[in-house]
Amino acid sequence: MYEYHIEGGFPIKGRITASGNKNAALPCIAATLLTKEPVILRNVPDIEDTGVMLLILQALGVGVEKVEPHVWKIDAACITGSEIPAELSKKIRASILFAGPLVARTCKAVMPPPGGDVIGRRRLDTHFLALTELGARVTTEGKFEFTANKLVGADIFLDETSVTATENAVMTAVLAEGKTIINNAASEPHVQDLCNMLNAMGARISGIGSNILHIDGVKKLNGTDFCIGPDFMEIGSFIGLAAATKGSIIIDGVKAQDMRPLRIAFSKLGIRWQIEGETLTVQADQEMRVNTDLGGMIPKIDDAPWPGFPPDLTSIMTVVATQVEGTVLIFEKMFESRMFFVDKLISMGARITLCDPHRAVVSGPSVLHGDHLVSPDVRAGMAMVIAAMAARGESTISNVYQIERGYEHLVERLQSVGAHIERVEVR
Repeated sequence: MYEYHIEGGFPIKGRITASGNKNAALPCIAATLLTKEPVILRNVPDIEDTGVMLLILQALGVGVEKVEPHVWKIDAACITGSEIPAELSKKIRASILFAGPLVARTCKAVMPPPGGDVIGRRRLDTHFLALTELGARVTTEGKFEFTANKLVGADIFLDETSVTATENAVMTAVLAEGKTIINNAASEPHVQDLCNMLNAMGARISGIGSNILHIDGVKKLNGTDFCIGPDFMEIGSFIGLAAATKGSIIIDGVKAQDMRPLRIAFSKLGIRWQIEGETLTVQADQEMRVNTDLGGMIPKIDDAPWPGFPPDLTSIMTVVATQVEGTVLIFEKMFESRMFFVDKLISMGARITLCDPHRAVVSGPSVLHGDHLVSPDVRAGMAMVIAAMAARGESTISNVYQIERGYEHLVERLQSVGAHIERVEVR
């Protein structure tokens, strides 16, 4: 086990390259099961979650080879099993993404309930309903079991705009007979990456980037060489880190269109950046003042399905708001336990009123003091890193496995931009 030791109060300054999008890499890894031909995946982030997904492929008999850093060759010509080992499934919620590809390739998928972040109830009903409409039979007693004699296209209306359910439905539908329409589909950049990869493999998906996807099933898919896009959630985290520490940062490998919803939210806190080509620059001289709504009303930063502000960044924005002059409402609508980590921020000196499991009023700026923290999930864990780096004194963060599930080589990269952080083994 490891923990982070952080000495706060040092502004960051330097240059960093964005990692590949974790939430795109996970479904793209699962999608390699849909073809007997080799697939090359590029810009795969070197994190715990992608490592677990690759181990699941190997457990299914798939050939997995690291060609070079961030590049993997996956050959699913031979799949020797349809059941995901329990010890791997419980480590990652994204293990559910193997259901669609396994049913499409082998007519069967068996797995225990997936693990992942504990941020409230995360229902899987939408996955089951979508696959059932495409012809799969689903049982959920003890293990999840999906079977199908034949998959047939359908006109599906998802009961919630679920990213992973959309991805599972798409991966199932591409090899189903006939036409599928997925209404109320998620449209995040990572969903778009998956659809673009599948089209490069010979799938016929249209409406990519919208909430209605049209899929004409094909008999087989080919191999491909696909590059995963940048992780805009990581980029948003580094922007928040620069602002909270009153530092500056240059981030390479940015896709400007992914940053538009983030720009609106950060601007409410007086934080701005410039983008030239694929390079984003955050200057140290940020305004750091809440921009009130018309009439002097307290503004709200709330999350929503894409192209709304991503829920994974509400934890980051909560910490940043503690360092900004003024009052703002953070409204996390999607997960009822995600905001509970603010208790630790309050113990560090933050002025936050937790109204209910979804809403917190933050007034700043507050002087934060170092503390012992425990990371509850990927994004709240990164938020704690930012709080510790903005605080006076030393902080210790435990359960850093949760953070490293989503942030590649975080300690080394933060050290490269001036952070006083160490990763220490705890015996």
